[in-house]
Amino acid sequence: MKFSNYILLGFFTATLLLNCDKPKAEDKTVEPIAKDTTSVATTEIEVPVQNLTKDQQIAAAVLSAPEETRAGAKVYGYDKEGEFITLREGTNEMICIADDQNKDGFKAVSYHKDLEPFMARGRALKAEGKSGQTLKELREADVKNGKVKMPKMSATLHILHGDKGWFDIENNKIVNANYRYVVYIPFATQKSTGLSLKPNAPGHPWLMFPGTAGAHIMITPPAK
Repeated sequence: MKFSNYILLGFFTATLLLNCDKPKAEDKTVEPIAKDTTSVATTEIEVPVQNLTKDQQIAAAVLSAPEETRAGAKVYGYDKEGEFITLREGTNEMICIADDQNKDGFKAVSYHKDLEPFMARGRALKAEGKSGQTLKELREADVKNGKVKMPKMSATLHILHGDKGWFDIENNKIVNANYRYVVYIPFATQKSTGLSLKPNAPGHPWLMFPGTAGAHIMITPPAK
């Protein structure tokens, strides 16, 4: 072997020994972080097709009401043919309406019994084919001529809704839904309440339909 080859061989041998003695550098490889599938499941899961029983409709509907009023609330819902019916009579001031399973999404509402004449008139007008501004004007006229009685003071309606919402029967909760609150103050105005006629920021209260029978404070908490 030539002398130059001995030199080259010695160089590689020394380099190999140095690398063996040198401590290994810290492994900077980042392991992929496991995704939290819990939140994904509540927002991206396919909405199940549900056919809730009477008791399940009641259980879902009362979740829209304040917790302390749920046990004694009256509950409306739907029969197998989709007809609007009374599911349970109540013993307190709250009335709940179950989700209409023939419509997309989820919507359960509850409201103070003093709002029932106003709500019932709205349902009757819808059954007659009225909607939108026409319904609003007809019901307004009924209030002004005394046919429909409104609350003497404020009365609240609670709405639990979601475009992809559904009732988790096993855990007794509504998935993919948020609350909205409507506090009716008949014929209230900006001057009489000091409220803005539009929300100042997300979740802030504001006055809708001022000066009318259906005047109300709208409160929409930011979605979760």
